[in-house]
Amino acid sequence: MSNKIVVGCDIGGSHISTALVNLESKSLVNDSFERRSVNSHDTVSGIISAWTDCIKASLQKGGFEKLAVGIAIPGPFDYDQGVSLMRGQNKYEALYQVNVRNLLANQLGIDPLQIKFINDAASFLQGEMFAGAGAAFKKAVGLTLGTGLGSALFLNGHAEDGDLWCAPFREGIAEDYLAGRWLKDTYCQRSGQHIESVKALCELVPTDDVARGVFREFGETLGVFIADYLLIKSPEGLVLGGNISKAHGLFLEHTHKLLSNRGFTFPIEIAALGEMAAIYGAADMLK
Repeated sequence: MSNKIVVGCDIGGSHISTALVNLESKSLVNDSFERRSVNSHDTVSGIISAWTDCIKASLQKGGFEKLAVGIAIPGPFDYDQGVSLMRGQNKYEALYQVNVRNLLANQLGIDPLQIKFINDAASFLQGEMFAGAGAAFKKAVGLTLGTGLGSALFLNGHAEDGDLWCAPFREGIAEDYLAGRWLKDTYCQRSGQHIESVKALCELVPTDDVARGVFREFGETLGVFIADYLLIKSPEGLVLGGNISKAHGLFLEHTHKLLSNRGFTFPIEIAALGEMAAIYGAADMLK
């Protein structure tokens, strides 16, 4: 793809976000961002029309009629062929075994080869490697810490889903210990106090020893996970994203300390692009 301006799309279970991305300057085209709600239980034509309308809105904002399109979308999905394999996921059931690429190309008036797809978990790291916190690395891993644990690997020039959320860890799986639920439940168990959100827990840290201890243990657990599952892949560094990463000042020093005690020095960068990372990552597939 030779055009320096392309459309990046991030498709979720209930929304689509789009923007025009300049691949040369690694920046968004001013005022081209668009976000729309999508009924994922709609018909094929309804879903495709909703996606198309959002893409066209970004094109219109940038003064373009047609551009190549990169799309970050959840799996299961045949990313090479552009065919949805989502079934039993309570979203986009109507698209099962449908060639989404061909339908979108027809609606947008472009060649199907001008549309490329990437896994939504991988697109976060792809975007950060292209234009964000991972730009200095040639090989990296990415973790998103939030309501769940997301992971991605960038080891061979492109990102792919790391699928480490279900990795065996301690008495369960990794996501049991590296997500918001662990922080809230552990604080409740140790203090006897219910906490509504991780944000509320962060606000307690200056005056609450239990809260500080919970974040310290979370940071140490992250260090153990990095040592056990990520360093064996020989990355140059880690890009850390997700809402919990915004509180990195409360736990990351404990991660580094644990790794240091084990003899490791490992760069950890905080994601810089926020929700735009997936859009950048999808667009980067068109270089």
